[in-house]
Amino acid sequence: MAEASDRALEARPTVRVVVVDDHSIFRSGLKADLADSIEVVGEAHDVESAVRVVTDVAPDVVLLDVHLPGLAVPAGTTGGAEVIRRAAPSVPGTRFLALSVSDKAEDVVGVIRAGARGYITKGSSGADVSRAVHAVAGGDAVFSPKLAGFVLDAFGAAVGETAAASDELDRLSAREQEVMRLIARGYAYKEVAAELFISTKTVETHVSAVLRKLQLSSRHELTAWANARRLL
Repeated sequence: MAEASDRALEARPTVRVVVVDDHSIFRSGLKADLADSIEVVGEAHDVESAVRVVTDVAPDVVLLDVHLPGLAVPAGTTGGAEVIRRAAPSVPGTRFLALSVSDKAEDVVGVIRAGARGYITKGSSGADVSRAVHAVAGGDAVFSPKLAGFVLDAFGAAVGETAAASDELDRLSAREQEVMRLIARGYAYKEVAAELFISTKTVETHVSAVLRKLQLSSRHELTAWANARRLL
């Protein structure tokens, strides 16, 4: 049965993958274990190199570790989640699959909230990882069995909160929502301006509008507001 399953895996259409992990030995071992139907088209070792490679190559799937080193990773988030937030808007056809040694609930939920389509642990076999990559490339969500409960608990409990947050977000324009999320994550005005290709003065104007519309008095209150509604 295992041999038949392996043959079926090899026969699937090729999936282009970028592997992101800060340990070169792990990247090499993973590449050797993946099925022939998976083509590794790029590698990265930290947040900045990952964003650069993913946006340049636009792979079908990104296999990434959760805890990645990187500059300016906001407090309360992980390097893997930050890669997704920065890269995903530029590669709408790319799906992200977390592959990590961590099985902590906060890591799982955090990276899924950022936009990952699945989360599997590094204890998975090469065949299991290959099947997960194909599943995610096909639009499915994939989780290691013990981790699925974390996601169901977190997102099931958040349904009512999400609806309320959606009503409040409707008060903001699309650009104001972009500015709001960056400011709430701890970005300075100049960093927001560079990220969105607008002037610092325009950022200040948007922040003032956001605070007024949400009836908040400071960026610290904005961060607390966004955290409470799980928008980060």
